[in-house]
Amino acid sequence: MSQILSVILNAEFGYSVLRVTTPILFATLAALISDKAGVMNIALEGIMLISALAGVYFSAMTGSAALGLLAAVIAGALVGLFLAYCALHLKTDIILSGIAINLMGGGGTVFVLFMLTGDKGISSSLASKVLPKIAIPVLQDIPVLGTLLSGHNVLTYTAFAFVVLLYILLYKTPLGLRIRAVGENPDAADSVGIGVTRIRYMALALSGMTAGFGGAYMSMGYVSWFSKNMTAGRGFIALAAEAMGGATPVGSMLTSLLFGFFDALSNTLQLMRIPSEFVNMIPYAATVIGLVVYTIRRSSRDKASREAITTGKD
Repeated sequence: MSQILSVILNAEFGYSVLRVTTPILFATLAALISDKAGVMNIALEGIMLISALAGVYFSAMTGSAALGLLAAVIAGALVGLFLAYCALHLKTDIILSGIAINLMGGGGTVFVLFMLTGDKGISSSLASKVLPKIAIPVLQDIPVLGTLLSGHNVLTYTAFAFVVLLYILLYKTPLGLRIRAVGENPDAADSVGIGVTRIRYMALALSGMTAGFGGAYMSMGYVSWFSKNMTAGRGFIALAAEAMGGATPVGSMLTSLLFGFFDALSNTLQLMRIPSEFVNMIPYAATVIGLVVYTIRRSSRDKASREAITTGKD
């Protein structure tokens, strides 16, 4: 135990937590955007995989990491729009449509990679580019803080900036008001002239774009290649993080950091003589436990609310 604590209680571990939190945070914010509009984007896993492949391929073809990132974000937006078209226009079940996209992302990306390059499962033949890391002047020279906060990939800083931007969008802009109105009561929103379908299309496109950033980070920041199922369930973990965060930007960030902590812990424990099966299950076990705690707390609040209403009527 003392050995584990000595590993955890240092700046390098904190740096690792922020690093592995980045894709989870992008996906969690993507889930938040769609949730606020009253639609569940369960296709986050597939969107991230498709965006990760798009980023690697286009960065290699153009020789530009920026163009690779742009391609990844556009790919994410297009998949988000495709999900919206299926659910809102064709009236398919959005959960089943999301599962189909996840399956397509898992197997389809491997197939497309093989068709484009001949690589099987990993983009070994693509000279893909990596997004830069940023050393923050002055801060990088401060002990502990410099190690913890400086030198991260540009998308790590972007992810945490998105928390602020999303708060402003949802609570300080007319578009955010419309998104929340549609999510809370679509009939009332429609009665005052808000186009419910149009807003949900926009929300799913924005959700796809945000998840696209997470996919780009996985293949152009976390590592420098695409590999089969490289997201490793982060899209599903993000759905849990968004629910546990109370569907708020700050709450979503905090729960993403919590899951990032357990993910980083599992990576660290691999260096010790601990069974790999136990280490690999830590992030997913933390997700299940977190959802159980969240469900119990929510049930308690709902019960208290019902009792308060019943008491008031009496």
